[in-house]
Amino acid sequence: MSADLEARLLAETLRNPVNAAILARMARLGLPDAWLVAGCLFQAVWNAQDGRDPAAGINDYDLFYFDALDLSYEAEDAVIRRADGLFADLGAQVEIRNQARVHLWYPERFGADYLALTSSRDGIDRFLVAGTCIGVRPMADGRHEIYAPYGLGDIFEGLLRPNPANLNPVLFARKAESYRARWPWLRVVGDAMP
Repeated sequence: MSADLEARLLAETLRNPVNAAILARMARLGLPDAWLVAGCLFQAVWNAQDGRDPAAGINDYDLFYFDALDLSYEAEDAVIRRADGLFADLGAQVEIRNQARVHLWYPERFGADYLALTSSRDGIDRFLVAGTCIGVRPMADGRHEIYAPYGLGDIFEGLLRPNPANLNPVLFARKAESYRARWPWLRVVGDAMP
């Protein structure tokens, strides 16, 4: 992955004050394998390319963590309530989910089986659009780690392609059209539409 693109992603991510605050505070939650992921990251990039406010149109901020020691809803709910208190002043919806539990609720919510994840990165790997598989987390030395299994090129080039690890043409098409409605210059590439 290009160091230039990583630096650009981080700069544009941190221009959104909500992203910056979440990244600065999330270690206080003491969560294992915690990452700020997806929309709040790549949408900040697309907003920058459009000259928009960095937070424009971002509905929520997704925070993944992985704790296989307690898969109960009650444990996850306790984390959600702690996070609600920590981020309450931001005026943004922070969605926090234990990726170790996804396989427990996914079939009922989405009507399909879902293999148990092994880490937060494993969850990031399964987003529908390859280029949106992105996570950022703070490191102890003050820097940030970026995880992007498909690289960052598609996000900066405005390309939407299906994630080969999660091929679902109908859901991909719905997601791609949702993005294109807000950023019309985005392009769908490959054999992506049903």
